[in-house]
Amino acid sequence: MSLRLTDSQRTALLTLLEDEERLRAEFPAVANYLEAAPLLRGTESIERDAAFDLAFAHALTSHEGLNPYWSLVEPFISTVDGMPVVDGGSASGSPRLAFAATILQDVFAHAIPAPATIEWITSISQGQSLVDIGAGRGYWAAHLAAAGLRVSAYDIVVPQKTWHQVKELEDDLWSSMGDQVLLLCWPPGWGDPMASTVIDKFTESGGTRLIYIGEPQGGKTGNDTFFRALASNWRLESTDPQFVRWWNMNDRAEYWVRP
Repeated sequence: MSLRLTDSQRTALLTLLEDEERLRAEFPAVANYLEAAPLLRGTESIERDAAFDLAFAHALTSHEGLNPYWSLVEPFISTVDGMPVVDGGSASGSPRLAFAATILQDVFAHAIPAPATIEWITSISQGQSLVDIGAGRGYWAAHLAAAGLRVSAYDIVVPQKTWHQVKELEDDLWSSMGDQVLLLCWPPGWGDPMASTVIDKFTESGGTRLIYIGEPQGGKTGNDTFFRALASNWRLESTDPQFVRWWNMNDRAEYWVRP
């Protein structure tokens, strides 16, 4: 588990990390992580933790590559019960890795867009346009668009920095969404009505195809009304067998259709 950098990349990264004032001014999240990480318990391997820290700093300061989130986490995946899990090589993960995950979820996305999952979504979309509601920074939308899908991304509040064009969601947009595939990726949980509101409006517009990425009922995503609507009016067609999750999450990618 080592980060392969060119000589120029390594020099640029080390120069940045040695300039604490610049690092904190330009990349405060990286500076906060590197300051806190030594105080948090890591995995059983000091070398592995150090490799992750270097990869973390590189991914968040350079944004190089087509999918920096995936490039960072891929070397730290284990297979657990037949499924790929980002745990740093330790079944119990670590508080240090959990702290890093919260930062990565804010910069990129909550769910990890592994190339295999992007291919799975592309395949089941069958050339249909996709609408991403609650797109956040548009990281999933960016990679789905790069894979050749026509993607429209919306959110109630549009972040200042996005990876793909994200527009403000307005009520008059719903009528045009019925013939698209709806992507609902990590809708808020804990009773927030966002997920149930979206599925109700999508159903009213005539929508019949839904990709849900999140945890099951009772988890961190979706509300009970949303899951009741799925169980009553929708049919689970398939689940991505190669979906990659963080070890302390229980999310998955599911494809639902409405008869």
